[in-house]
Amino acid sequence: MKRKLRGRGVAASWYGIARTATIDRAGAWAELDDGGTAKIVTGVTEIGEGILTVLAQVAAEELGIRPEDVTIGDNDTARSPEAAHAGATRQTYMIGNSVALAAREARGKLFAEIADHWEVSAEQLRAFNGEIWVEDTNKRMTMGEAVARCKARGVVPVGAASFTAHGTGLDPVDGSGSPWQAYVFGTQVAEVEVDTVTGEVQVLGIWAAHDVGRVINPRGVEGQIEGGVAQGLGQALMEEWQTDKGHPVTHGFAKYILPTSLDIPEITSILVEDRDPKSPLGAKGIGEPALVPTAPAIMNAIYDAIGVRMKSLPATPEKVLAALAAKEGAAA
Repeated sequence: MKRKLRGRGVAASWYGIARTATIDRAGAWAELDDGGTAKIVTGVTEIGEGILTVLAQVAAEELGIRPEDVTIGDNDTARSPEAAHAGATRQTYMIGNSVALAAREARGKLFAEIADHWEVSAEQLRAFNGEIWVEDTNKRMTMGEAVARCKARGVVPVGAASFTAHGTGLDPVDGSGSPWQAYVFGTQVAEVEVDTVTGEVQVLGIWAAHDVGRVINPRGVEGQIEGGVAQGLGQALMEEWQTDKGHPVTHGFAKYILPTSLDIPEITSILVEDRDPKSPLGAKGIGEPALVPTAPAIMNAIYDAIGVRMKSLPATPEKVLAALAAKEGAAA
């Protein structure tokens, strides 16, 4: 047997978006302000996933201004609409849609006043990058001028909205029900090299194709996928949480090994845009789903390389060597 053997494995997954087996909801306020800027108020919590950037992009597109001209208000729940928790891959789906709907209401009020001022139909108006104009004419003004004109007519272009995702409870007997409104799907391919002398497994590459609905921020989505793959690699090969009668016996991070940048292979992300028909934005989510198929793909790749099924995680060198020894013993 060659010392180092290579293999490839594939795993597919699905994941439900937003809260499970219950109604999920989120609200937001939006206002076009003096100078053509905007402010968005929502109870969203930014925990590093980039949701504030996404919300600025959503509001800017809906209002026809630049993302840098959008201010996201603080998330103190005493002063902002309910947005609920940062989890369940729900931020873009729930808060993103509520911001979009609130921004559309604010834009509708502005368009109604400017259309009346120009004596045209509101359906003829377009707005982008801080300007508003009548399609197929030379009637045009800046968003700042439009907001000033709107307020001079006694109207503040403000909007409020909520978005709801419907789910049902699960039958306690057979588990039937409709626990999520939207689903995402993904497939990952892993290539590994297994050292049959040391038992070490090195992941050489991961190819990750994920359906995320409409992609609001491509670089952000790719970052989420890469982060999920890194977590999945740690789950597959390193992170061993040991307990004894329900009590943890893993002594700190010296023994609970986490992957570093040296352990992460090249990750190729493929974004599949299958828009959600029940969402105003068409977007879904990718926070947690990117993690799901990584460890199974790596385990399948190990099997492809050495013909042994690893049935417990993580697949440490000791476990790999024990599995190879058992295989050789069975063959003998």
